[in-house]
Amino acid sequence: MPPNLSPPRESRPLLPGLSIRATRLEDVDAITALANLPGYRAGTLRLPYQKPELARRWLESLGSEAFNLVAVLDGIIVGNAGLDRYSGRRAHAAGVGMGVHDDHRGKGIGTALLREITDAADQWLRIERLELTVFADNLQAIRLYERFGFEQEGILRNYAFRAGAFADAHLMARLRG
Repeated sequence: MPPNLSPPRESRPLLPGLSIRATRLEDVDAITALANLPGYRAGTLRLPYQKPELARRWLESLGSEAFNLVAVLDGIIVGNAGLDRYSGRRAHAAGVGMGVHDDHRGKGIGTALLREITDAADQWLRIERLELTVFADNLQAIRLYERFGFEQEGILRNYAFRAGAFADAHLMARLRG
């Protein structure tokens, strides 16, 4: 095996029954269902009652350079993640977004998704900087990001209006190196 390539995926154990694959257009209903879960939605900027048309437009708009994944547990989509690579003078950086089904948190699904995202960024896309925002009260997600080398770079006060109140968020980044 060439020295710069990581070991094959099969050498990294996943949760039994869990697989990670590229997002497909036919995932629209499952992605909409995820977006409408209260816990999943609380970690995003989405409004309640998302329509499948919104997810369909997003999926159809993804270019060939898009890197979006779903986590499938026993045939059901239980999480998703993606990289949004910036352009121009920020082509070395990408934004990360991800979420896990309310009933499947704490099972290693977020870890599996983030492992694939960071591996793609490091080994295939030559992305030097990964960025994300995470609500300050989402301690489980913050700990996950820290395990993957993300560090807090700032606090975004009153970042978003959520559940009747303004919520702060952390700006976190991971530099390759």
